[in-house]
Parts: sequence; structure tokens; C-alpha cells
Amino acid sequence: MRRGINPVIILALPVFIIVIIGVFVFFSPGHQAKKAVHAFYSFEQEGMYAESYALFHSLMKEKFEKGDYLQDRAHVFMNHFGVESFSYSLGRTDKIKNWKMSKDAEPLEVVYKITVTQVFKGTYGNFSLVQDVYAAKDDGKWTILWNYRK
Repeated sequence: MRRGINPVIILALPVFIIVIIGVFVFFSPGHQAKKAVHAFYSFEQEGMYAESYALFHSLMKEKFEKGDYLQDRAHVFMNHFGVESFSYSLGRTDKIKNWKMSKDAEPLEVVYKITVTQVFKGTYGNFSLVQDVYAAKDDGKWTILWNYRK
């Protein structure tokens, strides 16, 4: 008597493959980088600038003193733009090797570029700000960088 393949195995195999792929994607460096950018802009959206500042790469912290950053961000959004918050979306994630934050900076071995679109609805109308944001590991944690190359 010939035995066929157990139907449970036939059904379980695709589910198992999907779960394995999902685990690899979820823990991939690109996904982790995008999570850091999402966290940064979630904090900014809520006006939690100290928390977003904490996600800056050490090179960014060299550019901004914490107190100045906290004051400037709130001032720009509230006073200049006339907004209390914004919405945002994240574009695709691209891996870049040997990227430099500025012309004179040391290259970072690997960064991930994510295009962020912020949408503001304020006193002066509705407008969008589109910026490429970079995420890289710094002391073992994912951090945020902006581009200062001219």
C-alpha cells in the first residue's frame, strides 16, 4: 500500500517558510535602521526632542549641543512654522557603504538611507519637507545622521 505525504506537512511547510522569511526581514539591519528612523520622528512628532536627540549618532551630537537642539527644534516648529505637530512617512531603505556625513568626516562603513517626508499643516498653509536620513550603528545601537555634504 502506497502512502502519500501527510496533508499537515503540506500545509505547515509554506507557513514555516513564511515565518522564517519574516524573522530574517524583521531582524535585518535595514529593518532595524528603519525602526530607528521611525522612533526618531515619532519622538519629534510628539515634541519629545530630548528623546530624539538621544538617537543621534555621536557625529550629530558633535554638531549640536543638546540644549541648543531642544530649544531650536521647538522654536522652529512652533514659532516659525506655526504648527504643533506633523505627520510623516518613510520611504524605502537603501544600504550605502563608506558614506560620509560631511566632506571632512571619516567614512562610515555602512549606513542605511531612508527618505522621510514630513507633512506640516500650519499658519502658513500646508507643506512637505523631504529629507534623506541616514541610520548607522554607533556603539552597538542604531542612530540617526543627516547629510552635511555640499
